Amino acid sequence: MTFGPDDFFELVDVSRETREKLEIYADLLEKWQKRINLVSPTTIQEKWWRHFYDSAQIMEILSAGPKGDLKILDIGSGAGFPGLVLALLGAGEVHLVESNNKKCTFMNQVIRETGANARVHCCRIEELASFPVDYVTSRALATVDKLLQWLEAFTSEETVFLFPKGRTWQQELTEAEINWQFHVEKYTSKTEESGMILKLGRVRPRG
Repeated sequence: MTFGPDDFFELVDVSRETREKLEIYADLLEKWQKRINLVSPTTIQEKWWRHFYDSAQIMEILSAGPKGDLKILDIGSGAGFPGLVLALLGAGEVHLVESNNKKCTFMNQVIRETGANARVHCCRIEELASFPVDYVTSRALATVDKLLQWLEAFTSEETVFLFPKGRTWQQELTEAEINWQFHVEKYTSKTEESGMILKLGRVRPRG
């Protein structure tokens, strides 16, 4: 499919300034991808659909309350999806956790050139000192059960988790329910036919 920036901004209403920043991000992604493997090579030509719009749809699921003041933790950020897109869309202060040094360098370059309200933590989530967050996002890093284990130190009953998942989402939920109690809402992905975005709240370990 052909889905470019004009298609993206027809679906995602932003200011001219925000559009310019997202286009800078996309240009940097294209340039850096030639040197290091930021995203799957098969998806770079579809970046506005597979990465930018796939990330932007999460913005719609954030609470209906005021954005901008939220503190969001994005783990396994890779090239910044979805966390850096959410930061540029004005979701709030986004903390990006990524252990790959080259990807961290790339995200820091994007932040410098766009002024995104984001900070890169170049480490594994297990190595990061915990701090309170409103939302946690993670795209294609690990199963729901594993993510909740890693994130337990950051979690209060008010923390909300947003996990985009592929076709295994139901199996992952079933496995996670063995070790965790939570309330779940499901949102059909707009970019992946068999995908689901899981919104988990009131998370606490069983037993």
